[in-house]
Amino acid sequence: MLNKLLSFIRKQELLQPGDRVTCAVSGGADSVALLFALYLLREKLEISLCAAHFNHHLRDAESDRDEAFVRDFCNRYDITLFVSSGNVVAGKKGLEAAARDARYGFLKSLPGKIATAHTANDNAETMLMHLVRGTGLKGLGGISPVNGRVIRPMLEVTRQEVLDFLQEYNLDYVTDSSNETDQFLRNRIRHHIMPLLQQENPQIAQNLSALALRLRMDEAALSNLTQSEICTDVCRLRNMHPSIRCRVLCALLEHWGVPEPEAEHISLAEKLVFSGNPSAKAYFPDGIQICRKYNILEKCETVDGFTPVELPCPGRAEIPELGIQVICTNATTLLDEKNCFTVVPDGQMLLRPRQAGDKIQLPGGSKSLKKLFIDMKIPALQRENIPVLADSQGVVGVFGIGANKNRLATKFPAFQIRFLEK
Repeated sequence: MLNKLLSFIRKQELLQPGDRVTCAVSGGADSVALLFALYLLREKLEISLCAAHFNHHLRDAESDRDEAFVRDFCNRYDITLFVSSGNVVAGKKGLEAAARDARYGFLKSLPGKIATAHTANDNAETMLMHLVRGTGLKGLGGISPVNGRVIRPMLEVTRQEVLDFLQEYNLDYVTDSSNETDQFLRNRIRHHIMPLLQQENPQIAQNLSALALRLRMDEAALSNLTQSEICTDVCRLRNMHPSIRCRVLCALLEHWGVPEPEAEHISLAEKLVFSGNPSAKAYFPDGIQICRKYNILEKCETVDGFTPVELPCPGRAEIPELGIQVICTNATTLLDEKNCFTVVPDGQMLLRPRQAGDKIQLPGGSKSLKKLFIDMKIPALQRENIPVLADSQGVVGVFGIGANKNRLATKFPAFQIRFLEK
């Protein structure tokens, strides 16, 4: 095991002479083997070594037993140990993820590089977990040998090799009882799927881990082709090679805040790209909504409509949701401009979103506002946020479009309407 570990460290350039390494130790077989192997190799690698343990307090007395074991082990070999603890509460992603986040939060607070004891078996299980949930090349790449300051030196070492190493050096370890249950997907794969695969090929863990590492290199090469590509143009996206398009969409989703986009999220984004609906929209995790605005993809941040407000004449009204102010004054001139026109209202005027049946007379004839907005290629999500000025006879004018030609004043007295954006 030592030779395989040393070879992998050098091949992946995980450590350099003078590095300070903190080994994460739970007390289980894998982490004890890694800590002791680094202890034996510390002079050859020219590193300084310490250890870290996080007590999750998830297994009552058993958790305290693990901490006591790690303390005793480090004392025996004079290895500096950092210990922290916390009461972990399950979040949106479950208890296992919450425990991992708490553990890594502590580890990353420590100086130097952090070594974790993920083995070839862990890598194979992770690969299969991603496969079960649905993934792409990135997910099939399994566990990264390097992630920031975190290094995984044992990705070519199998669990059996770990046990043989511990037996060779007569080293004890503790067993986590939660690993014996089938509560978590990883455990179910470990207990039921991997044994079946090992019957077909005893080297399945090494093979899958090696495949994951090769796929990770392929993914890195392809990602380099798209790392600076943040494309929202639908036509360009449609013309891309599917492999490149998936990566561009994944980068785009991450840019817009979708956490760890999965295959289903990328597939949903592709449906937006190829949708025949120019105003299509889709919903993603964390309440993120992405929409088509004809040939452009955008993160939707518009409000859904606004509260109608009366416009006194003379007087003024505000639509705070849209940052628009409307002023009505006694007219002294007859105007017909996009956001300033002279009209004679019939009764109380109201600023409101468009309604079914709204029509406006333009120089080319009468059109429904629905058809007009479509012809103007105004995205569907924005149509409810365009103020319509109406009275008892119907539409008087529309913000950004102008007055209903049938309602323009031809003589005085009349009122001048002016739309202003803050």
